Formats: sequence, C-alpha cells, structure tokens
Amino acid sequence: MESPLETTSKPDVLVHLCGADEWERARRSGTHEPDSLKSVGFVHLSSPAQVHLPADRLYADRTDLLLLRIDAARLTSPLRWEPGLPSDPDGMRFPHLYGPLPVAAVTSVTTYRPGPDGRYPVLTE
Repeated sequence: MESPLETTSKPDVLVHLCGADEWERARRSGTHEPDSLKSVGFVHLSSPAQVHLPADRLYADRTDLLLLRIDAARLTSPLRWEPGLPSDPDGMRFPHLYGPLPVAAVTSVTTYRPGPDGRYPVLTE
C-alpha cells in the first residue's frame, strides 16, 4: 500500500506556500513568480500530504504563510516530479513547475500556521 507521503500517483490538487504580500502581487499581475523561479528555474510545489516538510524546513517561525491549492490541470508550464532532499522519506518526489504559477490555476487560498510546537500540520487533502 502506498504511503501518504509517497507520490507515485500524481494528485489532482497541488499546493504552494507564499507570503500574503507575494500573493497580493500575483493577484494583480495574473502570475506568481517566486524568487525560486529565477534562482533554480522552477516554482516549488507539493502534494497536500508533503507540504509540511518544506514548510518546516523553509518557513520556521513564519506566521504569514498562505496555502495556495492548485488545480494541476490548469497549469500552463511543464510540471516535473523530482527528488527532494536526501533527508526526505525514501523515493519521495516533489512537483516542480518550470514556469510562472498562473493565478487562474489557484482554486483556494487559506492561512497555514505552525502548531504550538512550532511545526506545520500534515494535511490530509
């Protein structure tokens, strides 16, 4: 049976984390182009079941994060599932979007806050 952290089956819904100010800029321009698009060539995405891993790694102590839920069918740039870090569970791959994230692909926006222990919650979907 597949672990909820494995991504051998590709979910229809993907997620992305950003600050509220970044999202507001994206809404005005029609696309979200985070710094990673220039620095590494892609936008970091996750499945809902894995988003807590990069959140804990990259956004410790942030309380302004928004969780963007994305309809993968609405993406207009190539999407590739690639390995994360060696410390991630064996075989885990993360979705990387090789182009801007269209605002039209975002189906909902919610806050994403760490729990009392400082760690971000695991999402079930």
